[in-house]
Amino acid sequence: MSLEKILSIAGKPGLYQLKTQTRNGFVAQSLLDGKKIPVGTRHNVSLLSEIAIYTLTEEVPLREVFQKISEKESGGAALSHKASKDELEEYFFEVLPDYDEDRVYASDIKKVIQWYNLLHKSGITDFSETETDAPQEKEASEATASKEPKKKTAPKAAKPKTDAPKASSAKKGGAAKNTSARKK
Repeated sequence: MSLEKILSIAGKPGLYQLKTQTRNGFVAQSLLDGKKIPVGTRHNVSLLSEIAIYTLTEEVPLREVFQKISEKESGGAALSHKASKDELEEYFFEVLPDYDEDRVYASDIKKVIQWYNLLHKSGITDFSETETDAPQEKEASEATASKEPKKKTAPKAAKPKTDAPKASSAKKGGAAKNTSARKK
């Protein structure tokens, strides 16, 4: 499974896997306890595939950071996210030596390491680039999608005509009220 379907939901612990889309949002399953929860459009949701870490020269996708942690640990679990601030920063410096220390806080490092360990525990260890991440594949799929014919919608059914005369606005048997202004 790729990071395309792994989510971080603000205010909720851990990571979630996208299961299905609903009318008002989607259903996600927790990687911590396996419980499914509905997630509405009002929640702040981030796809892990869209998150990047600041370095001094560029932004490195989280997928690449996870790959570097995996290589450093030979596919094993990383340092505990509960380690001291200094230990976390030293560990992250070994993984990503040129990360921007002014924009990447200790809380960010803690979260990245916690996410890596959670993904490792859940058996999600393939952080290689997926086909949808490759720009050439995206362009090819967009070109194919634009050539497909658009679906036509069925025409609306016409309302049946009735032969009954329409009722007049004046009451039957009585005089119509004159609503024009009277001059004095």
